[in-house]
Amino acid sequence: MIEVKEISLNDKKGKKKFFKFLIDLYKGNEYAAPNFYFDEFAEFDPAVNDAFRFADCRMFLAYKDGKIAGRIAGIWHRGANEKFGVKQLRFTRFDVIDDFEVTKAMFDKLFAWAKELGMTEIIGPMSFSDLNEEGMLVDGYDKEASYIELYNYPYYTEHMEKLGAYKVVDWTSYEIKVPEQPDPRAKRIAEMLKKKYGFKTLDLGYLFKHDKKEFDRYAMKCLDVLDEAFAPLFGTSPLNEKQKRRELETIKQVFVPELASAVIDKNDDVVVYGFMMPRISKAMRKGKGHIFPLGLAPFIKAMNNIERADMMSVGVTAKYANTGAVAIVIDNCLEGLIRLGVKYLETGPELEENSNIQQLWKSYNPEMIKRRRCWGLKVE
Repeated sequence: MIEVKEISLNDKKGKKKFFKFLIDLYKGNEYAAPNFYFDEFAEFDPAVNDAFRFADCRMFLAYKDGKIAGRIAGIWHRGANEKFGVKQLRFTRFDVIDDFEVTKAMFDKLFAWAKELGMTEIIGPMSFSDLNEEGMLVDGYDKEASYIELYNYPYYTEHMEKLGAYKVVDWTSYEIKVPEQPDPRAKRIAEMLKKKYGFKTLDLGYLFKHDKKEFDRYAMKCLDVLDEAFAPLFGTSPLNEKQKRRELETIKQVFVPELASAVIDKNDDVVVYGFMMPRISKAMRKGKGHIFPLGLAPFIKAMNNIERADMMSVGVTAKYANTGAVAIVIDNCLEGLIRLGVKYLETGPELEENSNIQQLWKSYNPEMIKRRRCWGLKVE
């Protein structure tokens, strides 16, 4: 017998079951990187996540024969719908045992809600913003998920196809082998651009250590650039001050000076930035949803002995988008990776049609290692 129960956003015990199901489902899996509880509770707390000002959310747990067998959440993102002129309900945090009937029962709840709202399509996995995990893994099941990704078993795709789902967009991730030496050509281009436009590279490491207030000020400017650069991309919506502050705290938790770069112009405005982070997936698995106590040692090791790094985001203002200014950040970050002895950089999910971002890595022989999909389902 299958039963699907809704969880109130105020039900802390119910939400903990919702978050714990992911950890239990992927126990022992060497590729999964389960979310931290503190991240998930914040994401689904209207008092913390300011996206709830323009979005509604409902959370569901599925039970089979009395045991939790699946979870799913629906997001009615009024802000994104208005921006793109669509009538969509998003699904997120979809996880399930290999039983299609459980999947169908959960999606039936979303279809019912979508009809009540007058929506014409269900899409996902998509969360509240482009800063969160998005897309279902459809290729690369033998690759480890990063902090900004969720892993899923291959049978998820089979379940979506049985539902009649179709591809909306795909995101691809690339692996780059870090070169042993900096690229002299990239260095020349970076220096030429600095001279031409009067750019200056910020010493973020110094600010992080000696002037936290100034670090926060410039980091927030970087997030303003992110907001501008990502605006045209699929599914994005503008970030407000509170959302950016949350992202700033995430950046500070995993900040390594060599893995970050920001460039300012003569007006003290950030024109291009890049943030990378150490791969902390092992700590996420060991901690089982927590940093303390089991995840602490792996986290410290990951932050200090970096073999693999993940690109969090890179962005450039529209004014300088076609000047090659992003080459300055790429050059700075690659130098940092080399100094730390990092062997591999993973780009993170990029929209497959986003040729601008993919062009950045062309000189470094990138290898596509993952593909993630946003599925669509017609509401009839």
